[in-house]
Amino acid sequence: MALSKEEFNKYIAILKKELKPAMGCTEPIAIAYSTAKAKKILNNVPDSINIKCSSNIIKNADGVTVPNSGKLKGIETAAILGALGGNSEKELEVLTDVTKQDVIKTKKLLNTNYCNVELLESKAKLHIKAYAYYEDEKVMVEMLNEHTNIVKIIKDDKLIFEKDAKLISEDESKKIKKYMSVKKIIEFANNVDIKEVSDIIKRQIKYNLEISNEGINNDYGLNIGSTILESKKESIETILKGYSAAASDARMSGSLLPVVINSGSGNQGITVSIPVIKYAEYLNIGNDKLIRSLIISNLISIYIKGKIGILSAYCGAVSAAAGSGAAFTYLSGGGYKEISDTITNTLGNTSGILCDGAKPSCAAKIASSIDSAILAHKLTMANKSFGPNEGIIKDNIEDSINVIGKIADKGMNNIDKEILKAMLNDNK
Repeated sequence: MALSKEEFNKYIAILKKELKPAMGCTEPIAIAYSTAKAKKILNNVPDSINIKCSSNIIKNADGVTVPNSGKLKGIETAAILGALGGNSEKELEVLTDVTKQDVIKTKKLLNTNYCNVELLESKAKLHIKAYAYYEDEKVMVEMLNEHTNIVKIIKDDKLIFEKDAKLISEDESKKIKKYMSVKKIIEFANNVDIKEVSDIIKRQIKYNLEISNEGINNDYGLNIGSTILESKKESIETILKGYSAAASDARMSGSLLPVVINSGSGNQGITVSIPVIKYAEYLNIGNDKLIRSLIISNLISIYIKGKIGILSAYCGAVSAAAGSGAAFTYLSGGGYKEISDTITNTLGNTSGILCDGAKPSCAAKIASSIDSAILAHKLTMANKSFGPNEGIIKDNIEDSINVIGKIADKGMNNIDKEILKAMLNDNK
């Protein structure tokens, strides 16, 4: 299958768009970005702020440590810190320039009525409206469907910015990814000029290895990564899981180091990259092949996640691990059939892992998902694969991925609501 020049350019564009650096969990960072943007429009630190968030934003932002905050957690922390010291020019690294004084003031304001948080009733899973007030001025910044996608800004009841509705629809985002397929992704990875993508991938390797080592060498969260590594240090399976979990340990518990994300998620960015890098080291694979394997891992994850939706009750570590499993098989000489079988074996195993918000224990879910990808790869290399109609598995990989997308995007909506109610202690 020969890809057209237009298709090559689309794949390059999507790697550039999706593989961006972010500091900390992307949901609280999106909140901080929205209040930092509001501050910039006001040209003053707000006197007060009001944050309205969709349920999935609340689910993913409420229990995670906000970076550069002195280990503070939650939506209010992110909103206040963004309003005080955030730099909106840095987007997902918005809190890079926060000072100690900003943190001290944030701690004081957390015990006041400075910031009010409300549930935003919305069909969109990623939806934020940040209201900021200074003297007699007010600004509203609205974000939709992507973590930096500001779609509307209103100042003093006057509309000063609005995106075309066609450009902000999540459905439109999914349509953009309709040209993707497993076969085309492999074709792209095998034939793209490495110079076109090497800077993007090398940045992912550098940043994500740095935060992985940070998680191993220091005390973060539950230290899931280092705990895994202590169990059996010489095992390659242990190395793949431990180094990946350690990166999440650091990320979810306040490390200032950025992660190169995938599909809007740092944990997914970790899951598609760290195990592949470590497996390539183990196999003594050269740099060119490593970059091509990471292209496959990233794009497979983006493709599956595009079917699932940006935020879901379906744990994104699973779709990301399907990408890393595909890369394991690619590094071992597998082609389209073998890579498809590995994806099938991964999705047929751990698609039941729930996303119950961003938190330190996400590192364990990453480890479990990678364990599934390792098993999937081993089964494939032994010429074994889950067969058609074994549960949700279909006759071909594209149909199986479509089924996973429908289950996660449509079928798990009620599950998502029940998860949020449980997290908010609403037992009605």
